[in-house]
Amino acid sequence: MKTTQTSYPRNKIKILLLENISSSAVEELKQSGYAEIKRISGALSEADLIEEIKGVHILGIRSKTHVTKNVIANADKLLAIGAFCIGTNQVDLKAATNKGIAVFNAPYSNTRSVAELVIGLSVILIRKIIDKNAAAHRGVWMKDATGSFELRGKTLGIVGYGNIGSQVSVMAEAMGMNVVYYDVVTKLPHGNAKQIRDLNELLQQSDIVTLHVPSDASTRNMINEETLSAMRPGSIFINYSRGDVVDLDALKKHLDSGAIAGAAIDVFPEEPEKNGDEFSTVLRNLPNVILTPHIGGSTEEAQANIGLDVTSKLINYLELGTSNGSHTVPELNLPPQDSTHRILHIHQNIPGVLGEINSKLSAKNINITGQYLKTNDEIGYVILDIDTELSKEAFEILKEVRGTIKTRMVY
Repeated sequence: MKTTQTSYPRNKIKILLLENISSSAVEELKQSGYAEIKRISGALSEADLIEEIKGVHILGIRSKTHVTKNVIANADKLLAIGAFCIGTNQVDLKAATNKGIAVFNAPYSNTRSVAELVIGLSVILIRKIIDKNAAAHRGVWMKDATGSFELRGKTLGIVGYGNIGSQVSVMAEAMGMNVVYYDVVTKLPHGNAKQIRDLNELLQQSDIVTLHVPSDASTRNMINEETLSAMRPGSIFINYSRGDVVDLDALKKHLDSGAIAGAAIDVFPEEPEKNGDEFSTVLRNLPNVILTPHIGGSTEEAQANIGLDVTSKLINYLELGTSNGSHTVPELNLPPQDSTHRILHIHQNIPGVLGEINSKLSAKNINITGQYLKTNDEIGYVILDIDTELSKEAFEILKEVRGTIKTRMVY
């Protein structure tokens, strides 16, 4: 639902989009009346972003731009950050939370793109297409079935059975594979997939292992010398999740020895900032390894979907205060009401704030026609619908409430 006009005119909302964010996002913003849009093709350093962020209300990034504590401290008008990608690791979420800045992402929009590529890579690696392709380019005819296999009947081990892992599961079964998966929580299987509670047991059973886990303290270097040693001899390893979950030196050792027959790696502990920069990894020039530049979800369809998904969340937050999908501001969604003005109040999570809000408004005979509150460990978020005649007075009162971080009149 679109409101007639936000309290702050849309054409004065400053939006900064970095890293070639899809034109679908730009078109959606323009169609909604947001015209003050600046686009920069690449990522920015911390120093450059600190300069660019001044006066900006909405920041859009992808995976390369790091929104640090220093950047957020210098963001004088920032309301929300849109991460046009799956993860939010590149944003200091604690700093954003403490400043009342909503952070949205698109955790599901490129699921299909990654899943399709994992299946394609599995075919290429198990058929030894890399060797045959290289030989053909050298002018050598290498028609040989030795060491080439079908996917049908093989076992795929999926580490991390979330949105991407579960879709890989469905596609792998359609190819005739047996699917087992490991996850730290109990997950309902798709099709005939089976959950295995022990990671090493999954590695021992699998002909192909594919990772689909987040980056956190529990997953860092989870694939290491010990876990690689547990893999079935001659198996294939695929990582299209996060760069810091695999010990690449240990992986190289097992590839060099032939214990692991092949690998496909898309993400790395350190990645170049922009196209054309030098890329270095210990896996370069290994004949049985496919290296790709973090493009697991990089299809035109995925980028368009991500653009629409994140932009929709940003617009709903700007115009209604809806924070569903935010990683920082608690999730709230209060339906709009006729003949009211809406005020948003973000405050430190300390006792008595809601009581103070209500008592101060009541003392001025200001009627609240709708009110939602939700908190997380650091902050509380209140949406209030107020009678239109008294909304300006209410807005001024709310700015003086103890622990206030941000107050905004939405409409």
